[in-house]
Amino acid sequence: MYSASPRTLLLRGMLAGLLAGVAAFLVAYLLGEPEVNAAIAIEEAAAGAGHDHGGQAPVSRALQATAGLGTGVVLYGVALGGIAALVHCFALGRIGRFGPRATAALVTAGLFVIVTLVPFFKYPANPPAVGDPGTAARRTALYLLMMVLGALLAAGAVILGRRLAPKTGNGNASVAAGGAFVVLIGISYAVLPGINEVPAGFPAALIWDFRLASLAIQTTLWTTFGLTFGFLAERALVPTPAPKEAVQPTS
Repeated sequence: MYSASPRTLLLRGMLAGLLAGVAAFLVAYLLGEPEVNAAIAIEEAAAGAGHDHGGQAPVSRALQATAGLGTGVVLYGVALGGIAALVHCFALGRIGRFGPRATAALVTAGLFVIVTLVPFFKYPANPPAVGDPGTAARRTALYLLMMVLGALLAAGAVILGRRLAPKTGNGNASVAAGGAFVVLIGISYAVLPGINEVPAGFPAALIWDFRLASLAIQTTLWTTFGLTFGFLAERALVPTPAPKEAVQPTS
């Protein structure tokens, strides 16, 4: 149906991810960094003014908040853009009669739910000074496990919807598959262990603001990617009509 190669879409997905990473960095710097600085100030105050931190940090806080943050977010966007482009290649023409731009929107929305929302509501982001350093590996493993479960359950929901569609219609099949996905995610939330390592007296408002900022960063990343990649994919896959030649007047 479409002539562009997966390599073409991969490169365009990575380009869209690059632009999305830049947009997400701006949001992270404007919304996230003030909350990070506030959390660090609370941590240092709790440690005491005379506490020895082992000398000056090898990387300054200013560098972390600018070049370090920007590099990390942009590379993250490029990597996710490449993955999303490959998923788009597989999904195009297989999830319904959707064009490249609509397929990009659906794929982006699905990945946003799987990669961001599903693990976020079980293991939300926390600012510095929240969480035991000794449990970092366990918390990371649980977060990744929740993400993998979300991906597997989403794939199962798609398969279920496709099998139900001939018997119940596309609308009913979509509702049933979506309901099954939500129920199984809820069961996963109940089965997996929770994590509550907030220190006593830590401001709840700061945690809430940090989590909202984290969600805003992810939303900006995926929204920018979906809009940009949809445009680029359509330009690559849908041929541009040739201009009509001007009719020469006859003498």
